[in-house]
Amino acid sequence: MTAPHIRSDISPKPTRSVRPPHIAWILLVIAGTLGVASSLHLVGTVHGTPPFDAEHAGIAEAVIGTVLLVGAITMRRRPDLARTVGLAATSFAFVGFLVGLSFTTRGGHAPDIAYHLIVLPILVVCFTALARSSGHGGLRSAATRTDRATAERSTNAVSHR
Repeated sequence: MTAPHIRSDISPKPTRSVRPPHIAWILLVIAGTLGVASSLHLVGTVHGTPPFDAEHAGIAEAVIGTVLLVGAITMRRRPDLARTVGLAATSFAFVGFLVGLSFTTRGGHAPDIAYHLIVLPILVVCFTALARSSGHGGLRSAATRTDRATAERSTNAVSHR
């Protein structure tokens, strides 16, 4: 018999969810695409009309890509900081992409606009997944399950005496 205040719905199987390490890989891919886009802008392959400036776009993409790269590496190496770092890097990239989209729609080319419109929703999904995650690659939820199971065993032992 279990005490009414102890939940007995502990699932022995871990749930499949998107965790910060998975998001880190997505951010790493986006950082790579930003590196390519930055290079194309900085070498003069991509042009536009004012207010679009290819050199400014290339620099901005390099900065955003670097933030995402450092964020992704930190998320992989420091699970205790993964959620916080991921949210910060993703937020920075999202704002940067919005600014970039505002310039690109007024003077850029269709591929630039399409790139921004494709990556923006991916950043939103990454941010949402990180915001909903435990932030420790599932470690917190596993610890919580262990704590609940221990509490339930203790309660059962006391109630059987």
